[in-house]
Parts: sequence; C-alpha cells; structure tokens
Amino acid sequence: MPTYASLIELADRDVQNAQEMASVWGEIRTEFEQHNAELLDSYAVLGEHDFLVTFEARDNEAAFKCALTFRRHGLDGQTMEIVDTDDFSQLVDEI
Repeated sequence: MPTYASLIELADRDVQNAQEMASVWGEIRTEFEQHNAELLDSYAVLGEHDFLVTFEARDNEAAFKCALTFRRHGLDGQTMEIVDTDDFSQLVDEI
C-alpha cells in the first residue's frame, strides 16, 4: 500500500491536556481503518508544525479521506505521498 505523511498543525483547535490529544489520535486511528487505511506513527514536532503522522492507504481516494479526517477533527495538515529511500533508489537505478 502507498505510504503518506501529514504535517499537522493544531491551528484553531484548543487542546486542554495531553489525554485529550491522545483520545483524538485514537478516534483518528479508528476512522482511518474505516477508510481502508492504517495510521502507522505519529510524532510531536518542534518547529513550524505540531505533529508528523505517517499512514498507509489503499489508494489516493482513501488518502484524501484520511486528510479530510484530520480536518474534521480541527487539525490543519499537508498530506503527501512518500516513498522509502530504498525504493526510491531502485527507481533512480531504472532510469
């Protein structure tokens, strides 16, 4: 399955505590499964963005649904398809 990364910003979402944010990730994980996707990892990030989330989705349609899931939970994000560097190296070797 293709892998995607989302750079997430809390933006307008008012998070009261860490437990609330953990609950949100649980809800998002469940909704991703409904879109034929799997949340792989999530990381808190220092800098311009608040979180980095990686997930696998069946196809671009499922990835779009996942990106919209973030938005529905009040999280702004930029989602992009990513390729493992070993797989990328093989692509370059084929050219």
